[in-house]
Amino acid sequence: MSRIRDSNLRTVVVRRRSARSNEGMHTVEVSTGPLRPADVVAVARHGAKVLLTDAACDAIAEARADIEALAGSDEPVYGISTGFGALATRHIPADRRQDLQRALVRSHAAGAGPRVEDEVVRALMLLRLSTMATGTCGVRLVTAQAYADLLNAGLVPVVREHGSLGCSGDLAPLSHCALAVMGEGEVVDGDRVRPAAEALADHGLKPVVLAEKEGLALINGTEGMLGMLLLALDDLGVLLETADLGAAMSVEGQLGTDRVFASELMALRPHPGQAASAANLRAFLAGSAIVASHRTGDGVVQDAYSLRCSPQVHGAARDTAAHAAGVAERELESAIDNPSVLPDGRLESHGNFHGAPLAYVLDFLAIAVADVAGISERRTDRFLDAARSRGLPPFLADDPGVDSGAMIAQYTQAALVSDLKRLAVPASVDTIPSSAMQEDHVSMGWAAARKLRTAVDALTRVLAIEIMVAARGIDLRAPLAPAPATGAAIARLRTHVPGPGPDRFLAPEIESTTALVRDGSLLAAARSRSRSDGFPTDSVRELGGQPVESGTPGRNHSEEI
Repeated sequence: MSRIRDSNLRTVVVRRRSARSNEGMHTVEVSTGPLRPADVVAVARHGAKVLLTDAACDAIAEARADIEALAGSDEPVYGISTGFGALATRHIPADRRQDLQRALVRSHAAGAGPRVEDEVVRALMLLRLSTMATGTCGVRLVTAQAYADLLNAGLVPVVREHGSLGCSGDLAPLSHCALAVMGEGEVVDGDRVRPAAEALADHGLKPVVLAEKEGLALINGTEGMLGMLLLALDDLGVLLETADLGAAMSVEGQLGTDRVFASELMALRPHPGQAASAANLRAFLAGSAIVASHRTGDGVVQDAYSLRCSPQVHGAARDTAAHAAGVAERELESAIDNPSVLPDGRLESHGNFHGAPLAYVLDFLAIAVADVAGISERRTDRFLDAARSRGLPPFLADDPGVDSGAMIAQYTQAALVSDLKRLAVPASVDTIPSSAMQEDHVSMGWAAARKLRTAVDALTRVLAIEIMVAARGIDLRAPLAPAPATGAAIARLRTHVPGPGPDRFLAPEIESTTALVRDGSLLAAARSRSRSDGFPTDSVRELGGQPVESGTPGRNHSEEI
């Protein structure tokens, strides 16, 4: 059969083993086409097993036959009978070509610093396996299967944080993975870091002796950048909607209006993310006795920007994430290697390994994340200033003066937001030449991905503090009742974090709230009581859908908008 180049044939199946299976019991079939983002998350985060399909095995075998034919040729072929990078002019005799591949992996596994997270390593291994399955890399089936076996055994190669320039792919991180497949280096096995050779033997796996081109084929891809982008998008699917929940709680607790989120107003500026965010706010605030209490007779003409403009900021971030998701989808459809085996058997060099497409959107997302966190911190601060909180005690303290309330929680937010501004500085505008000026322009996409992971974690904590503070502010509005949705979120929070009272140790409460934000349970609680049926059943991690109208919003404090 010919190797797959037709997008209509690109299929990946996720199969449940039984009706009672949890996420960790899925099997992701890796075929000749692209993985879905959800497949990558299932393997990376939830331990799903992987299986190479027959079509993938056929494509791998056909490409390998082409490589072996080229290896027998007298003509120099990059990656088979030559050195690499600036050493590409050096001819390698046939009896040294296995040494060439092993030496390539050993020398390129030169990362430094802390260990990269297991989920990132599993993602990049799966994505590299998917590229091999396209039949454009020229590896042997035994080598591709070794990647599947390592994933299924739960063995995670030790990859170091620093070393990738995001051009020629993620060379150092992928080399650390290839080294483990060779039985060298280290792997994480459960809660232990072990020599790879020892761990492979204990799991009944044999090290692979690399053949022609295989070392190069295993390390020349953008999978590290792509894996981290997909994981960040998975997180942001929850966090951007949680930001809407936090904004709704802040509007409610600060006696703001929901009239500014009306669909007729959103239609005046038809950005899809803005419409989705405003619909969420309407749904979360529907039925609020607090909002209803000041619909008439209120002298406030307009709410502050941080309340009123939440959909515009959150929506722009959603649209940014949707754009990044489109780039990720195209990258999933790609077969990144250099050189690549073409359908007619030719091996051609090119520049598809350059990480610029990923680097740009990774940087773009960091900007959006920083701004969503910034507006969240501004909403939080308004709760704590008695001059702006509309009747709430200073810092929401039980006994202001004796108690400081949530004063320093906002300091923590401010510190995180300051860090996020630094992390929003693009990495992709930098380049440092390498390999004796042969690789004279690089993407720095790995660095962009690493800082985005840090930024997403910081956003999670900023949103958690807003929700924790807003919940206290809403509680202090009693006996007025919150909306069913925000009330459900507060009830879920109160199973871990007590309500208002004298000062207490806040750090554990921030951590508990952060965990509830991260796992989506606060959002799920709010959704369960929302009056909107426009939330798609399975959209908690979707970025582009627009919830439908959720009921009539309250009127503004006055008729002015």
